[in-house]
Amino acid sequence: MTSRRAAIAVIGVVVLGSMAAAFAFGGYRVNFTPSYAYGLWRIEPLDREVRVGDRIFICPPPGAAAELALERGYLPRGLCPSGSGPLIKTVVALSGQTVEVDGQVIIDGTPLPHSAVLEADAEGRAMPVHGGGTVETGALFVHSDFVGSYDSRYFGPLPAEGTLGLAREVFTFAP
Repeated sequence: MTSRRAAIAVIGVVVLGSMAAAFAFGGYRVNFTPSYAYGLWRIEPLDREVRVGDRIFICPPPGAAAELALERGYLPRGLCPSGSGPLIKTVVALSGQTVEVDGQVIIDGTPLPHSAVLEADAEGRAMPVHGGGTVETGALFVHSDFVGSYDSRYFGPLPAEGTLGLAREVFTFAP
């Protein structure tokens, strides 16, 4: 190997290693799903309680919802306890709020915009639908305006303890 090729190889390893370290320790994630803009996002630490309107990274817990997401390719494999990567979603209801899911999401009597509930996904596979009810203590009802988003319309509220932080765009583009 020539010294030029060796130098290029070393530079490549350093660049890839730096990128891996940024993802592992810097709180960066790449979003490949259409629920929010594609590209590079950062997990920003949250030093307060989660609020309605916060866009967050949240890990789905192990169970049927995460298994379905992985099986159907809605989520990539990742480091969450469920074996998936985290979701990027907006918090639309907190503990104590009432959620109805009947053709669309209604929170405390007010319809949520962009919340039509689909009977099937883009592949024609039946979607489960959350039955609604009062959001339990320590849970968050999350949503994305993207019509095909896999969110609480289909799996219900998520434990707030799975919140990794606020989701901040770094270098993104809309599909």
